[in-house]
Amino acid sequence: MASPAVPPPADSDGLDRPAQRARRERILDAAVALGSEGGYDAVQMRAVAERSGVALGTLYRYFPSKVQLLVSAMAREIDGIRLPSAERMAGLTPADRILAVLSRATKVFQRDPNLAGALVRAVMFADASATAEVDQVTQRMNSIIIRMMRGEDGDPTPRDIAVAGLIAKVWFVSEIQWLSGRTKARQVIDDLELVVRELVH
Repeated sequence: MASPAVPPPADSDGLDRPAQRARRERILDAAVALGSEGGYDAVQMRAVAERSGVALGTLYRYFPSKVQLLVSAMAREIDGIRLPSAERMAGLTPADRILAVLSRATKVFQRDPNLAGALVRAVMFADASATAEVDQVTQRMNSIIIRMMRGEDGDPTPRDIAVAGLIAKVWFVSEIQWLSGRTKARQVIDDLELVVRELVH
């Protein structure tokens, strides 16, 4: 199971941590299902509570707002991106490894436009109350890119970190443009390839 984007809150009902995590996963599953069915507007907190089988008050203890809930769901989706095997990574350049992962991430998001739109809108709407959740999304995406960039070759340099952040921003902006109909799906990959091959050698 992927690490949670935000640690679950302490419960007053005496449930142990595995039970809390299981409940949190059910809540995220419900939010993702509703987002997939009807996009951002379909993810209503009462509907999430009903579908996940938790009380509305319990839901708000885990996720104080819809935005925090959906941004946490996006962090979990990023955690689920399948990375190349060690054997395949060994045969690819750093740029090729990054592009392989970002292509997979792009295909996953574009396969479900309703859900992608819900998750991206949540990140765009996030204010200071969702800083921790947005930071988790950023850290997860940057971490994947840095891992593909460096492989097992020690700690990242300041330039590696800056480049990873820039590539992640290009990916996110490209997804926004695709969701708004301003660019085609294939163009997202083409733009990423241009940026990655320019920055990563």
